[in-house]
Amino acid sequence: MFNKAALLLAVTLALSAVATPAVSKPAARGTTIPLRKRSSLTRPDGVFDADKAILAGIATHNKHRQNLINLEKNVGLSALNEGAKIQPLASVPKDVETRMMKRQSEALIDENDDLWAGKISVGTPAQKFLIDFDTGSADLWLPSSGCTSSTCSSKSKYKAASSSTSVEKTGTFTIRYGDNSTVSGPVYTETVSVAGITVTKQYFSPVTTLSPSFADNPIDGVLGLAFPALSSLNKNPFFTTANIEGAFGTNQFSFFLSSSGSELYLGGNNEDLYSGEIEFNSVDASNGFWEVPDGKIKVGRTTTISSISTIIDSGTTIIYGPAGGVKKLYAAIPGSKVHNASISFNWGGKDWMISAANINLGQTETGSKDCIGSIATQEIGLGSSTWLLGDAFMKNVYTVFDFDQEAVGFAELAFDT
Repeated sequence: MFNKAALLLAVTLALSAVATPAVSKPAARGTTIPLRKRSSLTRPDGVFDADKAILAGIATHNKHRQNLINLEKNVGLSALNEGAKIQPLASVPKDVETRMMKRQSEALIDENDDLWAGKISVGTPAQKFLIDFDTGSADLWLPSSGCTSSTCSSKSKYKAASSSTSVEKTGTFTIRYGDNSTVSGPVYTETVSVAGITVTKQYFSPVTTLSPSFADNPIDGVLGLAFPALSSLNKNPFFTTANIEGAFGTNQFSFFLSSSGSELYLGGNNEDLYSGEIEFNSVDASNGFWEVPDGKIKVGRTTTISSISTIIDSGTTIIYGPAGGVKKLYAAIPGSKVHNASISFNWGGKDWMISAANINLGQTETGSKDCIGSIATQEIGLGSSTWLLGDAFMKNVYTVFDFDQEAVGFAELAFDT
């Protein structure tokens, strides 16, 4: 069960970081996909949106629950850290569901989570979709023309009969969500294009049922960028297929996440967006995740937590850690004031610091000096020493995912974001 209180670890934060010199933003080169930013968990009035955070946490819990189910089916759970266990399905609390339904019916402001989404095309001729690019999963799914529910009414829908390259396969695809509904459908292969990179016979699911939790979300579907071991279809994800078909000179992709100008770079990295060297850290591809072992968390210059494993997940908003570790981290921050102490992650090289802006999720209430921190505890089942690093971390660095090296790289951003 999702721990609602876990997100209410209030810390008093500086509302602005120390300014650093900014340089003008150069134009990107290469195979890039512009990404729409994820809306924040902070309301327009500067107050932390607890209900949205709870829903985001439930989505993260259930996504990784499904990942563990897929991993157990495909290769077993032995590659994971100690304490890894498939958790019960998390459900939306009734009071949260009621409040969110009321907010949706009032439709006062657009508070949708855009995720890190960009355009892809599927089929021949091309059918276009807005997709969430997710390093924390490994399948491609999108709505089918066979989905007639109200949830699908606002989505772009894949029409198999309109594509000359559509081939239906045996089997079905299913993911369960916290509202006890599902995303499910048949299995197909198709021609899929992302930023000019085209692959053939890509396995995916055009889903015929879509969870109501996606009703007010602008994305049509999800394209997973993790390793094949996490695939519910037990097939190669898009990027792996593209590399096998010789689409890339360099078998890596990179993320730049910012309030504007965010991009996914396929087949390498964009040197205009980072400075200095990329620090690569090895991962164990056998467990399917972009998981970097042997990490530590520092408060200022002091190591507060060590021997942790960290999953880099572009499909998660904040940072989740084991309950004991999160409490220990906050306890080590003097007065819990960011301007008195910095928080950083380290894997044996540089300290990769989280800015004050990316720690602060907003005030506890209007006018309060107490704010909510973007590091929370939740039992996801990934292991007793495993931390999940989402946007709150990735927005501070340029992140490179390298399949050949089986490594995640971090570099300093080239300019202030």
